[in-house]
Amino acid sequence: MSLPGCKAMNDFLQAAIIVNMLAATVRISTPLLLAALGELVTERSGILNLGVEGTMLMGAFVGFMVANLTHSSTLALAAAILAGGLTSLLFAAITVSLKVEQIVAGMAINLLGAGASLFWYRSVFKDYSTTQMPTIEPMPDIQIPLLSKIPYLGDILFSQSALTYLAFLAVPAIWFFLYRTKYGLLIRGLGENPRAVDMKGVSVPWLQYLAVIFGGMMAGLGGSFLTLGSSIRFVPDIVAGRGWLAIVIVIAGNWHPVRILLATLFFAFLDAFQLQLQGVGVQIPYQILLAMPYIFAILAMMGSRRRSIAPRHLGEPYRRD
Repeated sequence: MSLPGCKAMNDFLQAAIIVNMLAATVRISTPLLLAALGELVTERSGILNLGVEGTMLMGAFVGFMVANLTHSSTLALAAAILAGGLTSLLFAAITVSLKVEQIVAGMAINLLGAGASLFWYRSVFKDYSTTQMPTIEPMPDIQIPLLSKIPYLGDILFSQSALTYLAFLAVPAIWFFLYRTKYGLLIRGLGENPRAVDMKGVSVPWLQYLAVIFGGMMAGLGGSFLTLGSSIRFVPDIVAGRGWLAIVIVIAGNWHPVRILLATLFFAFLDAFQLQLQGVGVQIPYQILLAMPYIFAILAMMGSRRRSIAPRHLGEPYRRD
């Protein structure tokens, strides 16, 4: 026979576990959402950038390096955005100007990001050893006045990093840009009929450059969250497939900002759920738990195949006759 006090304590612990898992879901979704929204704009312009993983890795490293050297989160975020933008500028030059196959170029960017970040890490922090790794002070969570005091909901939504708030605010902002502004219409037109955009007197390469660079800046910002917002150190595999998952999220979200948000929260919840299962000691091989979000990602791609409304000319280089 259980005592009333024990039952109340058990209910409290269960509620605390659920709140922690949902708060972790929101936190985990941050880099995925930032990178996916950037990739959305890029793909809407007709460019398929598979180099999101490498771009996020460059943003994560550069943000960490600048934070370690300057002790300024603001400068670190600016540097991460710049690193992502420059990485995607290189990708745009290869694909838009030189007309190189976009899939091959994206893979090259991933290899470049992995190699360059590791090389610069060992060069900049050569005085450190494997037992004494460089660290930084992570960005503090921001508690929104009054809202953060709401029971349960305050801990889940209103006690997060500034980048988390930015990621969620970016959803309506990008929706408004794509569907309610002139340049948003032109970018969507690039993916559907670039020749029509060209006939209006708009430079197709110039607009694609802007879209790709914006996508890279968002990916760099998402990568910086991994080192500035949720960790205190940089490791070579810190992105851990999130760039690829961001591309899957764009597909699962059917190239629409709101649906991308829902898909991001779904995959983030799976990640938070497997972390919670490991924490409570569920007797399941941890490799299966780690692979769970990616298994569902494959299933999502298979399920969205029939209802996909991808841009008609996605991945096709535009050649002006």
